[in-house]
Formats: sequence, C-alpha cells, structure tokens
Amino acid sequence: MNFRKSTTAKVLGMKKRTHGSLPTLIKVLIGMIVLAILAGGAGLWILSRGLPSFEQLENFTPELATKVYSADGQLVDEFFTQRRFYTPLHEIPDLMKKAVLAVEDHQFYKHWGMAPTRFLLVTAKYFLSGGETEGGGASTLTQQLARRLYLTPEKTITRKLKEILTAIQIERAYTKDEILEMYLNQMQFSYATYGVESAARYLFDKSIQDISLPEAALLAGAVQLPGVYNPYQNYERTKWRRNLVLNRMLEEDYISKAQHDSIIAEEIVLKERSEEMPIDDASYFTEHVRRLLYEKYGYDIYETGLKIYTTLDTRLQTAANRAIRHHMPNLQAKVNNAFRRRSNFSYICPPSLLQDQTLEQVLQNRALVDSIIAEKCRVQVAFVAIDPRNGHILAMVGGRNYAESEFNRATQAVRQPGSSFKPILYTAAVDNGFMPFYTKLNQPVTVENMDGQGTRWTPQNYDHSVGGETTLREALRRSLNLVSVRLIKDDVPPPMVIEYARNFGITTPLEPVDALALGAIGVKPIELVSAFGVFANKGVHVKPVSILKIEDKHGNIIESATTESQGVLREETAYIMANILQTVASAGTGAASRSVYKFTHPAGGKTGTTNEYTDAWYVTFTPELVAGTWVGLDDPQMSLGPRQSGAVAALPITAPFMKTAVDTLHIPPTPFTRPAGIVDVEICMDSQKLATEYCPNVVRDICDVRYLPKESCDMHTGQKSTQPLTQQRKRIRY
Repeated sequence: MNFRKSTTAKVLGMKKRTHGSLPTLIKVLIGMIVLAILAGGAGLWILSRGLPSFEQLENFTPELATKVYSADGQLVDEFFTQRRFYTPLHEIPDLMKKAVLAVEDHQFYKHWGMAPTRFLLVTAKYFLSGGETEGGGASTLTQQLARRLYLTPEKTITRKLKEILTAIQIERAYTKDEILEMYLNQMQFSYATYGVESAARYLFDKSIQDISLPEAALLAGAVQLPGVYNPYQNYERTKWRRNLVLNRMLEEDYISKAQHDSIIAEEIVLKERSEEMPIDDASYFTEHVRRLLYEKYGYDIYETGLKIYTTLDTRLQTAANRAIRHHMPNLQAKVNNAFRRRSNFSYICPPSLLQDQTLEQVLQNRALVDSIIAEKCRVQVAFVAIDPRNGHILAMVGGRNYAESEFNRATQAVRQPGSSFKPILYTAAVDNGFMPFYTKLNQPVTVENMDGQGTRWTPQNYDHSVGGETTLREALRRSLNLVSVRLIKDDVPPPMVIEYARNFGITTPLEPVDALALGAIGVKPIELVSAFGVFANKGVHVKPVSILKIEDKHGNIIESATTESQGVLREETAYIMANILQTVASAGTGAASRSVYKFTHPAGGKTGTTNEYTDAWYVTFTPELVAGTWVGLDDPQMSLGPRQSGAVAALPITAPFMKTAVDTLHIPPTPFTRPAGIVDVEICMDSQKLATEYCPNVVRDICDVRYLPKESCDMHTGQKSTQPLTQQRKRIRY
C-alpha cells in the first residue's frame, strides 16, 4: 500500500515536473533569441563604428584633378593625387554604362545595395575552402563603390559586412543613377587613372564620349584589376578580359550577335607612347604654375578640380622645344669632345677609378670615358619667351628633359649673364645724359676683384683688341669689355647700375663692384629676359605673369590676374637703347640672327659669354615679343669649350625661335615707335660737339633733346682750308 502509493506519487510527481518544465524551455528559447538579437545588435554596433555617417554619405565630394589650360585653349597638364575628371552620367555613352553593368552587376537596378544569393554562395565558398578565397565576386556595384570611397581594402569577412552596411546606406542616400555616376567617376579603369574619362584619355587619347564599343569593354574589364589588365604590359590578358566583357554584353542583350562577332577578333589600338619627351612638352612651365598655386592653395590644388587658364602658347612652346632639339645634339658633341681631353677629364673622373690605375689608363677605356662624360657633362638650357606689353610668359624651358631633372633653370638657376648684362649698364649711362655717340677709350684698365682681399685683374676684350676713343654704340655692338669697365668706373658707378637693375626686375643679390659691368654676378634667366622687355615696351617693366584666371569646379572665377607694371625709364631712353641694340642684332655680335637664321624683323639683341665659356646667352626682342636663352652645364666650373660664346651656343636657339614665332603669330615687321623727344644729330668725333661742314670725322646718330649739344664744333673752322670738307670727310651713320 505504502509502496504503491509512493510509486504512484513518484510517477505523478514526474509528470508534474515534466509539465512544469515547458514554460522554462520557452523562456530559455526566448532568452537565446534575445541574446542573439543583442549579440547581433552589438555586432552591428561594433561593425558600424568608423563607418561614414549619413551626413557624410549625403555630402560626398570627390577628389578631382586640377586642369591646366594654355592661352590657345589646349589642356597641357593636370595636378592630382588620383588622376580623375568628373563626367556627368548623361555625358557618358550608354555602351560604357552597359559594359560595366554587364560584367560587374547586371542586377544593379533591381537590388537594394547587396545581392543576398550571390553573397551566400560566395560566403559558403569561402568557408568550404578554409578561407583560401576572399569572397570576391559577391560585391555589387554599390559595394565596390563603398569600398573605394570609405573602407580599407583588407580581405576579411568583417570588412565585407562593413561594406554591405555602407552600401545599404549609400542606396538610401542616392538614386541608382547617382550611384552609377559616382562609380564611373571614382573607380580605377586603367593603371594610375580614376574614372572613365581619365582612363579613356590615358589609353586612347580621346574623351569618353568618343570611345568605341571594344574600347568601352576594355575599360570595363580593367576595373577589378587595372594593374593586371594593362594593355601596355599585358596585351593578351587584357584582350581576353575585353572579350569576356563583350560576351557578357551579348548574354545580357546589350549588343547584337553581329556586333559581338564583328569586333571580338579586333586588335587593341592604343595611344602611342614614346620614351622621348613630346615636342610640345611644357612640363617646366606647368611646374612653375604648380609651385605658384601651391603657395596659395596648398594641397587643395590636387583634389578640388580647379581650372587654371595660363598665358602659355603651345605653338610657341613647340617652337622653343624644336629649336632646342635641333641645336643641342651638335653642341653636346662639341662638349663631349672637349671633355675627352686629359686636362678636362681629370676634373670629372671619379677618384675611385684612380686608386688602381692612372688617368691615362682610364682614358684608354673609351666606353667608360663616354659613360662618365654622358653622366656628368650634360649641357643644360633655359629659355623664356614673354610678351613685353603684358608680361605673359608664352613659352618656357627649364632644362633638357623634365623627366631627368625637375630643376627649372629658367626660374631657379642663378647664372652669370656676362655681356648680356651690359645693356643695363648702358641704360644707366644713356638715361643720365651719355648719348650713343659718347666715347670712351678702348684701352686696358684694372678692376678690383670680388674676393674681398683687394686683389685686382685686367680684363680683356673678347677678341683681345684695343683701340682709341670708341662710341657707346660701337662698344656695345662689339661688346667691348674695356669700354664697359671704363664706363662704370668713370661715369655710372656700381650703386647706380644696381638701382637700374632693380627697376628692371632683377632681384638676385648684386654687389657694387666694377665687375658688374661685365655681368660677373648671377641673375635668373627669366628676370634678365623680362628686363629686356623694358626696351621693347617703351620704358615700362611688366612683371612676368603665368596665370590668367582660376575657376573652381563649378566654373566660378576665384582669381584673375592683375598686371603689375611700372614705368622705369623715359620713353626716349628706352628707344635709344632699343636702337643701339638693333645695331648689335644687325651688325654686331648678334648678326647671325639675320645672316644665318633669316630673322629680319626690327629687333634688338645682345649676346653674353662668361669667363672660360661657362655661360652662353642670347636675348632678343621686338615690340611684341622678347625671348632669351641660357646654355651651360649645371656645374658653373665646367666649360662649354673653346669659342662657345653666346653667338655660337645660345643664339642658334633664340633666333630660329623668333623667326618661327613671328611667322606663326603673323606678327608684322613693326618698327619701334620713335618718341618726339628723339632727334637726329651729326657729331664731330673729335670735339663731341655739333659737326660743321669742316669736321673730318663725323658720326650721325640719335639724341635725346634734353642732352643735345648746344655748341658747334670749334676745332674745325675751315680757316686753314680753301674749301669745306663736306664731300671728303669720313661719316659714320647708324
């Protein structure tokens, strides 16, 4: 009885406990669900940390390349961290859109940021392979964009989940067309380029609006691995990928079978690339512009899509490059030959080579010698062309090859100008009353050196000549050093010359020493060329300008150029100097510009050559254009070689450029405008007074009326002669 009762009780008790456990199980299940939700929420919260906010997504601003345009409307350069041009969706051809959708996301307009089926299949593949695959192929177009814009590129499931969350947010913030537009402008469609426009220009040298179907397929195929599908390096692989895109376009009915079959075997036609710098290369000019912009706008110039309109004329830039290319090989060959001589080669021979052999033994190895000369004796060049009326820089070259050396010798180098500095000295003289017919003795003179120790030296004329009283015009025509030194010692002291140089725009340090007369102190080529513009521009100096205006990416003008000009000479002085320098260009050291290079426009000019032929210059100008060339080696101790004067080494670049420039721009042969204050005079060379009919040596020249001699010659009165010497006397006309 008791036993049965207890047994029944146990059984009943068991049943009771069983029925009582159901609510507990439900609670456990509910708890697990809650925990899962909390864990999922916590996981989502953790994943969402560091993701872009909704405000960031709505206010997306892409990095855009800054475009640099020439004055004649050519795109000459871009500044960027990522080479990209933003093109509105409606300007991108449908074939480009369809090519991308076919190969990357044919369901783009149907999903909400992710494709669940694709994601699950690729994720399963990831786990089944033990993590050997990274889930590639699961990303929708929107996910790819999210990864490009906001996420790091590591290959993990965590990053994939973040990518999905960001993609969903992007889909909430933008329309499908807006997302597609961002994708086509942000993704890398070719090596080192971003967006379809920059890729089309890089590969095919055309705008995205002009591409063909196979070109669109090639771009679309490269978006996943632009470094791999690079037709310049992996032609066959890129062609295979292009054809895969065409196959996908056929499967999606984006193209017909006939279209597909007609182009599937086509070869890829690419923009030609050359190791040689293009003939219209303006890298030194655009680098000059970039430096100016960076000082004002900093890093923004690489990201904000500015449009920079410059003063450059690509036609003149091409003319300058062509003149340099034509002349430099011959000059380089002469320099190479000069450095094969023992005395010169000893300067450049690496000391390490002389540890185990003599210099004579090294010289016997012709290949080794040539390689050393090629490395250390490369002749360099600086060239600038400016419109003197407004200061616009029309062409600029800062070296032989920008890819080899970014140092801009036109704007950054400081080199001795030699005799090309003399016009500033003579300007100071003329402006202070010493007219072209004023004479100085062409005889040896002693000059104090710039060593601070009181040492002296005796300069010589280039041709080692000496003579008697010589006019300023004749002295500058022949570039006589002795007359120039006497002029600075006796009539226009160094501080006065420096004052004129500063007014002409020369900013480099200048010492008040007599050697200044011979251009022994360095200047920047661009400043010297600009200084000559004062003669062309009636005494007005205009500071060089390279940027005309700057627009933001919306076309709003944010900066316009202002001309900085200053009258630094009386118009009469400028005209007299232009007139004297015309004599130099026509019958002096610059005469080859006429006789050899057929540049016959009214023009002034001046050569420059420094001691030991380390620097060679030629600067010339018309009323509309001033251009100058410096040639030398970067090491100022290294010579161009014997007789490589400005007329030989630099003029053959400047003169052909000027001939091409005036022909290209259709500049007429315009004479320099003669001011009312200039008169013709006949001067007795003996008395420096107005000549009479009895004076035997007469020079006919021009004179500023302020300094016109007021007395007639009283040395030649005719009292000892029975007839005047009008028909017999020597006349010199200029």
